[in-house]
Amino acid sequence: MMPAVRGRKPKPIRRQINEGDPSKQGRHKLEKKLETEPKAARGLPHCPKHLKGIARTAWKFWCEELTAMKLDARPDAQMLEGACVAYARAVEADRLLETTGLVVIQPILDKEGKMIGEKVKTHPAVAISNASWRNLRSFCSEFGLSPISRTRLTLEKPDSSDVDLFALLSQPRERKPGLN
Repeated sequence: MMPAVRGRKPKPIRRQINEGDPSKQGRHKLEKKLETEPKAARGLPHCPKHLKGIARTAWKFWCEELTAMKLDARPDAQMLEGACVAYARAVEADRLLETTGLVVIQPILDKEGKMIGEKVKTHPAVAISNASWRNLRSFCSEFGLSPISRTRLTLEKPDSSDVDLFALLSQPRERKPGLN
């Protein structure tokens, strides 16, 4: 059994480069690592046939969003499917809790099967709802689909350094006061 790894998850190489290489590995080393990093095929498959109702709606919505963010990678389809199932399960559990309440009353029986009291317990749908929302939050965090995770994502801007350099060199030079 391997020991549990502690600490933060490693940052993607592209993000390290964009942040100016805070760990000081060297930009060229990071760029070489980035070149050897496996690239996933873009595009998500059609919605799985078994997803129905809310899960299917969530699939369509997240596919559009991931495509717009250029995060639509084929190997991630199963994670997206899991998120859709978790979302549908969470909503279903929450709807059940709206109608039945957060607690259930369980009868306490004696040895003959005669009711001698009642015990109030948390409804099992509460645990299902909580676990499903946790799974969904995890997925959303991985894919930049939550407000805080979007701030952590960086998008590449086209390199315009040649244009900037040309604009800088073509400007007239400023003369410093007092020098002729």
